Amino acid sequence: MLVTNTPTASAADDHGHVLVVDDDPQIRVLVARFLQRHGYKVTGAPDGRVMLDVLRQADIDLIILDLMLPGRSGFDLCGDVRATSQVPIVMLTARSEESDRVIGLEAGADDYVTKPFSPRELLARVRAVLRRSRNMRRAGDGRASEFVVFDGWRMDLRRRELVSPSGTLVDLSTGEFDLMVAFIEHANRVLSREALMQFAKTRNSDPFDRAIDVQISRLRRKLEADANGGQLIKTIRGAGYMFTPAVQTREGQPA
Repeated sequence: MLVTNTPTASAADDHGHVLVVDDDPQIRVLVARFLQRHGYKVTGAPDGRVMLDVLRQADIDLIILDLMLPGRSGFDLCGDVRATSQVPIVMLTARSEESDRVIGLEAGADDYVTKPFSPRELLARVRAVLRRSRNMRRAGDGRASEFVVFDGWRMDLRRRELVSPSGTLVDLSTGEFDLMVAFIEHANRVLSREALMQFAKTRNSDPFDRAIDVQISRLRRKLEADANGGQLIKTIRGAGYMFTPAVQTREGQPA
């Protein structure tokens, strides 16, 4: 059963359906009311069990997920979601240590906000992550059936699907897809971390933030798991990263 802690916004003002997962009812109500005032439909969940029930029954556009939850942690739940869905996730955490933020990003989160937080900052993060996700879908729809091939891999830019040389469909988070497109469009060129943050439209990070490195590490592991031992994303010491395969762009459906 869906659990909505506050009244939802009217359909006319609906900018998206946000699922707020936090065991603190005051935070759920605070976040829900603030987002609703800005046109979002909001559903609340106090734990992972209810969260997964909501995801099975409703079309959710974005999840705000607390790290410290009763039962399974936000880290674990983020991994569960990423196993079947690419819905954007903003991690909400009372922990400020870099290692915790890195673990959240490695689990598949698209962004994070540290408690105590400003509701306006959270709103800005939600808007930015949703905008990136929707822009990618629109861009993909406009690409008819364009896809690219490299080193035995196939990537459908319209469907946002990546297929390995062995035929396995590889799940990509929003951030990983952004990076993949950036690498493909600038193959065999050295890209600095700052350039990748710009091309991939990642969160408004400090240049020394490890978020981009975490996303690249996740993407690299997924690519190299089925790359016959080859390294597709090469680290260029002191300069950045390079996507090494030759890339071909084609129209129509892949064979």
